[in-house]
Amino acid sequence: MRSIYFERRQNVGHIVLANPPSNLIAADFADSLETSVREASKADIRALLIRAEGPDFSKGGDVLDFIDKGFDDWRTFIAQIHHTYRSIEGLQIPTIAAVRGAAFGGAFELALACDFIVAAGNATFRCIEASVGSAPVAGGVQRLAERAGRAYAARYAMLSEPMSGTTAGQLGVAAFVVDEDQVERVAGDLATRLANGPTRSYGAIRALLKAWSGGAVPGADVLTLDLTMGLHTTEDARKGRTARAEAVARGEEPAPVVFLGK
Repeated sequence: MRSIYFERRQNVGHIVLANPPSNLIAADFADSLETSVREASKADIRALLIRAEGPDFSKGGDVLDFIDKGFDDWRTFIAQIHHTYRSIEGLQIPTIAAVRGAAFGGAFELALACDFIVAAGNATFRCIEASVGSAPVAGGVQRLAERAGRAYAARYAMLSEPMSGTTAGQLGVAAFVVDEDQVERVAGDLATRLANGPTRSYGAIRALLKAWSGGAVPGADVLTLDLTMGLHTTEDARKGRTARAEAVARGEEPAPVVFLGK
């Protein structure tokens, strides 16, 4: 049985970490996650939710699985993890991580690969790598700096301090912080809302955020027209503008529009 699996629920895809209680990152985790992301990319979905079975999102790497790996074996394993996380970022749909319990090491980096993190207030994020003489290997340092700033990234990555879900929300790492028993519901509702939204608009916004991350405001400005002008004639734009015009004519605030993703 795979430690991670993909399932589709209407137009929302779910990637489920399914090796509780700890959902440790090991060889099968890497293979199963890669397969699940590939399945998600082939499915007709408009949002992706990554969640976990058991009390913890993931307690990070399984030390017993890779403590004796040679240099090339270790590098290949990490390259696979890194490639899969970047593949999640490369999807043209919104992505959400629902985090309860622990999200340590590579699991924290997995959550940071998503557009949105919905976290329990009592969840614990931790860059555990420096505490064992290593360093985050799958993009966590730079993505933490992108969300929280360089000083906090240095603090949490170098000192391996635990970050609560509440603190993650305050620092801008998590977009939503809720009670533990509400994480899946809130994340699921968010995924449904995004899946019913203007998918192509979301794709343009995600691309602009990536361009900003790599080249600041000028880098994003260069791409803005190319990324956004094509939205003007989409079915979603016509539907959204028509709904707004009709509501304004009635003197009403427009109701939320269910878009087609086209």
